[in-house]
Amino acid sequence: MEIKQSRKIPPFTGTKILCVGRNYKPHVEELGNSIPKEPLWFSKPLSSIIGSGEKIILPEGFGRIDYEGEMALVISKKARNLSPNEALDFLEGVTVALDITARELQKQDGQWTRAKGFDTFCPLGPFVVPFEKSWLEAELTTELNGKTVQKDSLSSLIFSVPTLLAHITRVMTLEPGDVILTGTPAGIGPLKHGDVLKVKLSASSEIILENFVISEKQSPVA
Repeated sequence: MEIKQSRKIPPFTGTKILCVGRNYKPHVEELGNSIPKEPLWFSKPLSSIIGSGEKIILPEGFGRIDYEGEMALVISKKARNLSPNEALDFLEGVTVALDITARELQKQDGQWTRAKGFDTFCPLGPFVVPFEKSWLEAELTTELNGKTVQKDSLSSLIFSVPTLLAHITRVMTLEPGDVILTGTPAGIGPLKHGDVLKVKLSASSEIILENFVISEKQSPVA
């Protein structure tokens, strides 16, 4: 019998990062949006990925920058036109992500590529944990400077994991290592220089992603 083990991430081994927006009803309501009738997809560039322990850089001159803690799915094998019933067989495992968002740009542009695509705007990891069904009801918690700001169960998703995988593979092929962010609960908020973010995903085990926030003026690459 094959024994599955966790692996470190990054390095990123896939071809794309896909994300679904507005997938928790309370989050939809806190932003004043309507509940989508089908999954609302966007993508983040590979250049936005950083690992746990690395710094999120807040760009100057783009207004409010928000945190969004999420569970991420990692694809195990090439997938196209999946049915919901077979979708879970194509998962290597799960990990934790932050979808950092320039909120004012998101509203201004209408489409979200710029708002979601800055360097460092996709903290990911630190491990991919082998998939088991208990992760579908995992508890997701985001802490900002030690205070819990987001907390919900994955069972609260508007569109379930099998539904998401079937929906996106109707359009595009998923490749091994591709990552899918599943949406964020209510409680998003702005970041400032010096903040510390911690996102926890808890089921049969726990995955913790921790990142530090620095302004572009303080960054050595600014």
